[in-house]
Amino acid sequence: MTDRLRPPAVPLITHDPYFSVWSATDHLNGADTVHWTGKPHPLCGMIRIDGTGYIFMGGIGHLLDAEVAKMEQTDLRITPTRSIYTFAAAGVELVVTFLSPLLPHDLEVMARPLSYIDVYVRSVDRQAHDVALYLDVSSHLVVNTIEQLVVWGRHRISDTREALWMGSQEQNVLEKIGDDIRIDWGYLYTMPIQTTSGVNGLSLPLRMGFLATGSLPAHDYTEMPRDAGTRPPAPVSAWVFDLKITPDKAESRQLMVAYDDLFSVEYMFRRLRPYWRRNKADASDLLRWGLADYEQLSQACEQFDNELMADLEATGGAEYAQLAALSFRQCIAAHKLVADLDGTLLFLSKENFSNGCMATVDISYPSSPFFLLFSPTLLEAMLTPVLDYAASPRWPHRYAPHDIGRYPKANGQVYGGGEESDFRQMPVEECGNMLLMVSALCQVQGSADYAKPYWPLLSQWADYLLESGLDPANQLCTDDFAGHLAHNVNLSLKAIEGLGAYAELCRKDGQTEEADRVRALAQQMAEQWQQMAFEGDHYRLAFDQEGTWSQKYNLVWDVILNLNLFPKSVAETELAYYRQNQALYGLPLDSRSTYTKLDWIVWSACLTQSADDFKALIDPVYRWLNETPSRVPLNDWYFTDTGKQRSFQARSVVGGVFIRMLYDHSLWNKWRHR
Repeated sequence: MTDRLRPPAVPLITHDPYFSVWSATDHLNGADTVHWTGKPHPLCGMIRIDGTGYIFMGGIGHLLDAEVAKMEQTDLRITPTRSIYTFAAAGVELVVTFLSPLLPHDLEVMARPLSYIDVYVRSVDRQAHDVALYLDVSSHLVVNTIEQLVVWGRHRISDTREALWMGSQEQNVLEKIGDDIRIDWGYLYTMPIQTTSGVNGLSLPLRMGFLATGSLPAHDYTEMPRDAGTRPPAPVSAWVFDLKITPDKAESRQLMVAYDDLFSVEYMFRRLRPYWRRNKADASDLLRWGLADYEQLSQACEQFDNELMADLEATGGAEYAQLAALSFRQCIAAHKLVADLDGTLLFLSKENFSNGCMATVDISYPSSPFFLLFSPTLLEAMLTPVLDYAASPRWPHRYAPHDIGRYPKANGQVYGGGEESDFRQMPVEECGNMLLMVSALCQVQGSADYAKPYWPLLSQWADYLLESGLDPANQLCTDDFAGHLAHNVNLSLKAIEGLGAYAELCRKDGQTEEADRVRALAQQMAEQWQQMAFEGDHYRLAFDQEGTWSQKYNLVWDVILNLNLFPKSVAETELAYYRQNQALYGLPLDSRSTYTKLDWIVWSACLTQSADDFKALIDPVYRWLNETPSRVPLNDWYFTDTGKQRSFQARSVVGGVFIRMLYDHSLWNKWRHR
C-alpha cells in the first residue's frame, strides 16, 4: 500500500451541491479545476519567483501552457477539512491549503458557504527571494452553461476592505431543477484576509500581465455583460500578493472565496434562505465573519483533523483513515442547510448524478453513520422533512416515501409513481430505512421524544414490514440500478432489523408490551430467514435462487443498535465467503455483476468486528482509490475488475464509511458529544 493516497479527485471548495470545486488530476496544475459534475470551474494560481513565472494551479489557457513552467508538485495530503498541496521551484517551497471549515458540531460555521485558500511561501535554498502570487476565480462558477451572461463589480466591506463579486445577469433564482445542473443565481465573492490589490477582468490578459510584470491593472474591466466562456477569455476576479522571502522569514496569505445564493431551496412551495442568512445576514456579514474567524478556524480545523485522523487510524488502519478523510467534506457538501419559516432546521440532500432527487431516504440511510457520529442534530434535520411530508394528507401510501422532490425544489416525491401510484416505489426499503434511522437517532438522544409526534406513522410502517418484510415481493431496493427482485434476502434482513429497531424504540417510550410483541415477531422472522436463505457456506441473494449470493450489509445494525437478532455465525459465514469472492478492486455487490458499492463494502467489512476481516475488504478498495481511471469526485458504484466508474459521483452516501467508528461506543460518545 502507498504512504500517500492518490485520490480520484481532490476536494478544493466544498459546501453544497452548487458551490463545489475539485481537481481531477494528479497535479493541481495538470488541468483546469472542475465542478463535481465535471464542467469547468477554473481556479488559477501562478507565482513569480525573482521575475520568473510558474503555474501551480489550473491550466490557465492553451496559449500559455507551452510557454510557462509548472511548479513541481512534491506532496498532497487530504484531511477531513483540508487539502494541502506542496510545490517547489527556484529555491522556494509553496504550500497551498484549501480549507472548507465544515465542522459538523458548529453549525454556524459549517453552514457558511466560505472557503479559504492559504498560500505559504518559504526559502529552501537559504537565499532571499522576491515573490508575487496570483490567484483568480472564474465566472464559470456563477452560470449553468458558458453561454450565459455575467456581470461583476466590487463592494466596500469596511473602510479598508473591498470584495470582488460576480453573478449571472438574469438571476433565475431557483428556476432550474435536475441533476447535471450548476447554479446561475446569487453572487460569488472573493476577498483576501490581508489588504492587497484585486481586479475584475479577462483571464488571459490578466494572467499574461502578471507573468510579465507581477502586477494587475489599476482598474476593473467594465465591458459587461459578457458570456462566461464561449468567446475566451472569460471574466475572472483576480488578486495579487507581493512577498519578500528571506532565509529566516516565510510568508503566508489567504484568499476567501464565498457564495451567496440568496435563496437555497423551495420547500413545499416556500422559498427558503440558507441557514446562515436566517437572521437577515447578508454577504458583507458573511465576509466579515470569515475575516474575523480565520485564525481561530484554521487552528480548530487542524486540531479537529489531527484528532479525527488518529481515531480513524486506530479504528481501521491508515488506509481506512485516508478513505474517510476523502469522504468527509463530500458527505456534508451533498446537502444544503436551511431553516423553515418557523425556524425548523432542514438538512436537504441532493442525489448527485443519480437523478437529482432531494432528501432521498435511501441516500440518507447509507450516509446516516456520519451524522450519528458527528451531529445527530443534522440527522434529525434530514429526517424531519421526510416525516412531515409522509404525515401530510399529500402522501397516500402505507409505506415511507422515497424522496420529497428534485433539487432544489422539495415539493413532493418525483421518483417512480410519486404520490399517484405504486410504480417503482421502494416500500420495504424505505420503511426499514426510516425505522432504523429514527430508532438510532433516539438512541443517541437518549429518549423517544423526537419520535412521539410521528408515532402513528412509525407504527404503520412497522405493521407494513410485519406483513411484507420477511419475503419481499418483486420490488426495488436501494440498489435500484439492479432492477426489481423478488424474495430479496438482504432486503428481508433490513425489514427484520428495522422491526428490531422499532421494538427498541417502543421500549424507550415505555411501551413494554408492544416492544415485547414486535421483538418476538422480529426474532421469529430472523430464525426463518436463516433457514430460508442458507446455502451451506453463505446466504443467498434471493430466497428462491440457488447458487447466488449478495452482501448482507444491512446486518450492521444488529450489533451497532444492540438488537442481537442473529447469531454471530451468520456474519462469520458471510465474511468467510466474501473473502473468497473478492476481485482486484473489491467485493462485488452480489453474484449478478462485477460492480460494487463503496459504502456497502465498508459496511460488510464491519460485520464480524474482526480487524483482519476489515483489512481484507478495505485493502482492495484503497487500491481502487489509487488506480481507478475514473477521475471524478469519489464515486460509489464501480466495477471491481477494471476499477472504472459505473455511475454516481460526489454523493453523500460516502458518509457511510464512518460506520466503523460506531462499533466503538466510547469513540461514538466522544464525537457526538461535541
